[in-house]
Amino acid sequence: MMRPPDFWGNPPDSPGWRSYALGPLAAIFTRVTAWRIARKPRVRPHIPVICVGNLNVGGTGKTPTVIALIERLQDCQVHVVTRGYGGNAQGPLQVDERRHTAEDVGDEPLLIAAFAPTWVAKDRAAGVAAAEASGAQIIILDDGFQNPSVAKSLSIVVVDAARGFGNGRVLPAGPLREPVVVGLSRADVLLTIGDPTAQAHFSKVWHGNLAIPRAQAQLRPLDTGMDWNGLRAFAFAGIGHPEKFFWTLRDLGAELIRAEPLDDHQPLTDALMKRLEIEATALSAQLVTTEKDAVRLPKSFRSKVLTVPVRLKMADAGALDIALGRIGL
Repeated sequence: MMRPPDFWGNPPDSPGWRSYALGPLAAIFTRVTAWRIARKPRVRPHIPVICVGNLNVGGTGKTPTVIALIERLQDCQVHVVTRGYGGNAQGPLQVDERRHTAEDVGDEPLLIAAFAPTWVAKDRAAGVAAAEASGAQIIILDDGFQNPSVAKSLSIVVVDAARGFGNGRVLPAGPLREPVVVGLSRADVLLTIGDPTAQAHFSKVWHGNLAIPRAQAQLRPLDTGMDWNGLRAFAFAGIGHPEKFFWTLRDLGAELIRAEPLDDHQPLTDALMKRLEIEATALSAQLVTTEKDAVRLPKSFRSKVLTVPVRLKMADAGALDIALGRIGL
C-alpha cells in the first residue's frame, strides 16, 4: 500500500521544500499554541467532561466519535458542547432542530442534536456551565482539545488512520495544530479510524509516537435497507475529505457517475443545488450526499437527495473502556 500524502501531497518521510521554507512560521505557531494551552481552566465542572479533539486540521471523524460516545453512555444524561463552526450563534444556545438551521448553529450541531442535547457556544466555558446548569450528568466537549478554558476529565484524540499525522509538521508547514508528541502527552486515548489495512499502516509509520493507549474503529455505512448496487450516483460532499465519501459509495456498489467535492461546511444554496440537479438530470443520475451535508440542504431539495449515514464501529475498544472506567463511566 502506498503511504498517504502529507499536507502538501508529499509522502510523510519527504516533507518537501515548502514545509522546510515555512518552518519558521510553524515554530511561531507552535509557541503561540503552547502559550494559549498553558493557561489555567476557567471552569471546573462537577461532572465528567469528555473532550473529543484532534491534532490535525480538518476532518478526522470527531462527529461520528461524539455520536458513538452518546450511544455508549445512553444510560446517563449526556450533553454536547460545541463551537458550532459555520453558524452565526454566539451562545450558549441549546440547539432546537425544529427552528434552528445550519446557518444559525452550524451543520455538525444540528446532526448531533438528533442524539443528545447540544449546546453551541463560541465561549466553551460558558457552554459547559450552561449544560451543567441544565441537568447534564456528562458533557462531551466537541473539538475542544486545544481549548484550555474547561478542565477535562478525559481527552480523546481522533486521527484518520490512512492519513495519520501527515508530514508531522505544524501549520503552515504541515497539517497539525501542535506537535504530535506534545499533543499526545495531554491525551488519555488515541482513537485511530480506518479499515484494517489503514490501521496496520498507521502502526508502521507512527508506532514510535504512540506513548498512550490506542483504540481502533472504522466508519461503516448504516444499513437503511437501501440497495445501492448499480445506482447511477451524482455524489457531492462538503466535508473534510470528500474522497472518503466517494469511496464509500463505490464500496456500496453504486456507479459513481460524477463526484463533486465541495469546501468543508460550504453553504448549499438554492443556486448551487439547482446547478447540481440540472447536471444530475442530464446524466440520468441520482443526487447523493453525506449525513452532515444533508442538514444544510434547502428544504425544497431534501426529498430529492439520498443520504448515506455512517456510524463508528469499534474494532478494539479496550483502551477506551478502561479510560471511561477510570472516570466512573
